[in-house]
Amino acid sequence: MKKSDARPAAREPSKRLRELTAELQRLEVKLRLGGGPDKIDRQHAQGKLTARERINLLLDRDSYAQEIGLLVAYDQYSGAAPAAGVVTMVGRIEGREVVVVANDATVKAGSWWPETIKKILRAQEIAMRSHVPIIYLVDSAGVNLPFQGGVFPGQYGASRIFYYNSIMRRYLKIPQISAVMGPCIAGGAYLPALSDIIVMVDGTSFMGLGGANLVKGATGQTIDNETLGGARAHNELSGVAHYRASDDRACVAKIREFVSELPVNSPSSVAITASAETARPPSDLYDIIPEDHRQPYNIRHVLDCLLDDGHLDEFQADYAKEMITGHARIRGIQVGLIMNNRGMIRPPGGGPPRFGGIVYTESAEKVAYFIDTCNRHHTPLLFIQDVSGFMVGSEAEHSGIIRAGARFVEAMATAAVPKIVLTLNHASGAGYYAMAGQGFDPDFIFSWPTGRMGVMEGDSAVQAVFGSQLEKLKRNGAGPDEQLNTEMDKVRQTYEMELDAKYAAARGFVDAVLTPESTRDALELSLRTSLNYSGPHLGQFVLPGSVV
Repeated sequence: MKKSDARPAAREPSKRLRELTAELQRLEVKLRLGGGPDKIDRQHAQGKLTARERINLLLDRDSYAQEIGLLVAYDQYSGAAPAAGVVTMVGRIEGREVVVVANDATVKAGSWWPETIKKILRAQEIAMRSHVPIIYLVDSAGVNLPFQGGVFPGQYGASRIFYYNSIMRRYLKIPQISAVMGPCIAGGAYLPALSDIIVMVDGTSFMGLGGANLVKGATGQTIDNETLGGARAHNELSGVAHYRASDDRACVAKIREFVSELPVNSPSSVAITASAETARPPSDLYDIIPEDHRQPYNIRHVLDCLLDDGHLDEFQADYAKEMITGHARIRGIQVGLIMNNRGMIRPPGGGPPRFGGIVYTESAEKVAYFIDTCNRHHTPLLFIQDVSGFMVGSEAEHSGIIRAGARFVEAMATAAVPKIVLTLNHASGAGYYAMAGQGFDPDFIFSWPTGRMGVMEGDSAVQAVFGSQLEKLKRNGAGPDEQLNTEMDKVRQTYEMELDAKYAAARGFVDAVLTPESTRDALELSLRTSLNYSGPHLGQFVLPGSVV
């Protein structure tokens, strides 16, 4: 694809992406306050920094960092669990990509909700798949007891954290650094204990299987927490910890020093050149994405705002045009792009037009071949989703779309290269699966505020649920009564709520909802993080060949 020689004809500016982005940013500002100003003041009065203040000191100044799961649980627990009480971040220390997990003690004393576990596990999976160091900033009162049923038991309960700790420590050799900067109680104490390095802060940190009150109740022994499990006790007496720091700032500085001492990873085999600017500014995206999500737009104009020089070396440009594939660069990093082409596509030999955003037999075969080629060349994949599903009907079925779709899914699922996903509008049906949906373990999965993730749209759901009933009424010359209209409207409203990108983010279905302006930064950081490891990116982690 060549750069656009001229801007598209002027049309009425779109408000949808702009308004949804502003709404997202207001919500994010609120969530980053955690438990609120009073709880922040209380943290400071205890001589401690907040989780976000610690992270800001820890990561390189002026470098882009991507928070993972900021919106998780924002619409649950009557708003009492902003970010599920834990901050999970991908960023850089001394130019090196790292993952950070920091308990937010301003939210219920940093205790663990069910969604807290989900976020910590996701952060660990990113570290395991990309083989980057992971840093735990521990300041937690332990399990949030009223919700222990969703925290303690189960395959993906809290114990899974310690399983991942152990796998990283024994087999994957991924550096794990823990800083105990507040309470670290009961089973939670195994998280630092299974790390490579433990640093504790004088006067404010405590680590123990039971606190002073529990010890008194269980044994009758009277002792204070500092004597029982403070920084000095675990450095001088038990030997559990390895370093002591005078305060939070000294502790963070020590962690930065640890990271600077780690061995350097082997350089990536992926071609990385000097970064180039985009052909058009990201702000243009607000006017490219249409007001109505059902309306077409030119995906190539989107690429002008995302790719270096807006350049795409398009693969099979003349074939199955409803899917676009090709090679491009983002901040100099070579990627293989797979994206849906919205709008009506006229077949070159005539016949009925094809619907962009729908996967046909030929486009499934085309993408499967392209994925296999990228996989052989070790080129990371970027899926830009605006997919409404696979084509249905007799012509599609007789063309073998099930077999072609399976080939598409298999090629995507088994590709051992990093996979990054960005949803622009629709992520619907089996098309969402084939375009590297979350169940296929992409390295990172993002959405714009306009993203809509679901089996189908609300109107389609109404037709699926009430279609036969409506058809029967129509045959009898009647229409839906007030009760039926109310029921149909309720289905539409439910779907509209559940299709919202914030709903998906609140349940961890996407790692983050990105603004158009932050998209290139997020994609670059995700790609560079993923490229720390040149081995297979399959599943949560892949054990070294010498083990299996």
